[in-house]
Amino acid sequence: MRTLLDRSLETNGAAASGALSPKPASDTREKILIVLHQESSTPGRIGQMLIARGYTLDIRRPALGDPLPETMIQHKGAIIFGGPMSCNDPDEFVRREIEWCGVSLKERAPFLGICLGAQMLVKHLGGKVEPHPEGCVEVGYYPIHPVEDLQHDRVMPCLPSHFYQWHKEGFELPAGTTLLARGDLFENQAYRVNGTHAYGIQFHTELTLAMLHRWTVKASERLSAPGAKSRSEHLEGRLIYDKAIRSWLSTFLDQWLDADPRQNTSNVPNLRAGH
Repeated sequence: MRTLLDRSLETNGAAASGALSPKPASDTREKILIVLHQESSTPGRIGQMLIARGYTLDIRRPALGDPLPETMIQHKGAIIFGGPMSCNDPDEFVRREIEWCGVSLKERAPFLGICLGAQMLVKHLGGKVEPHPEGCVEVGYYPIHPVEDLQHDRVMPCLPSHFYQWHKEGFELPAGTTLLARGDLFENQAYRVNGTHAYGIQFHTELTLAMLHRWTVKASERLSAPGAKSRSEHLEGRLIYDKAIRSWLSTFLDQWLDADPRQNTSNVPNLRAGH
């Protein structure tokens, strides 16, 4: 059963999961590929903001058998969201998504990986994704520290002080990437793939209040893991930090989608340098 948000997205013109019907040439850059990992998952606030900007959401769930496009020519950009699985899992759909990241990179389409999606991109580039050495997690709001290179990135705006996290694995920075933000428990929090419009972030900017309630209730066992915040701290953190996160996300989406790097395909680096 689709969620209310999914039905709303489809009512607003989002392509049904798995749809591959061609569009006229004048309309080929209006779709955003949305990759989700559970039947109940939604693109949350990101989906709402993209629809408000006039984009159609092409929602795919490879874990449920949906195909991924062989080319990005009919999509303006792609976003791979998070999920409860690990990119180290042996499932066929996990392997398929990791390999598919190369389609977006090769065609220089705007790409955003969120949590699991960011880790999948790291794996595609030959990097490692591993649990914290002391078994710690980040579940709740945590401080984020921009690095100096963020000042020279034309897409990612200045970061708020805290972001919402929900993960137990972190990633190393692969060759051919630039670190944009650090954390305290998990050092690498945001990065850019050099020479592309591809970004990976460990934190969840798509979180709505309804999602926060659902995650902290249905996966409440995560709140007792080392390093996790209590449910009351999740709710308090939203009151304190969410306004700045919403503003950041709005600016990021505009800048991420504004300039299409596919206009210039010269001097593209070796995007599989880590293999």
